[in-house]
Amino acid sequence: MTLKVKEAEHGGWAVLHISGELDLVTSPAVRQHVHHAVADGRHRVVLDLTDVLFCDSSGVGVLIAARRLMRSCQGSLRLILPARGAVDGSHVNRVLAALGVRRLFEVFPDVQTAVDDSAQSLSA
Repeated sequence: MTLKVKEAEHGGWAVLHISGELDLVTSPAVRQHVHHAVADGRHRVVLDLTDVLFCDSSGVGVLIAARRLMRSCQGSLRLILPARGAVDGSHVNRVLAALGVRRLFEVFPDVQTAVDDSAQSLSA
């Protein structure tokens, strides 16, 4: 399956809507999109993973690298996992939890909440 990344701007946040599979073949494209956002001076990035159907360790590596990059430039990285993901676990949510790295990320249920500076992230 292919990976699609759509970029949008919401209230000062660069939102990357990612759909498809986040794996060894496709994860470099996501890395590039995050790097381009930072190079363009956007240090508040939301990765919308609602439509990611599969994520392997290389995908998780890209998420961790994106978090590290955003922290190095005093930016913010937020992930969107579907609201139901917090309950029964979207694929990405389950992978992050299984690897013990879910707590590293600020996770929100939707774009509207993720770009709201006063919103609280979902608990790990």
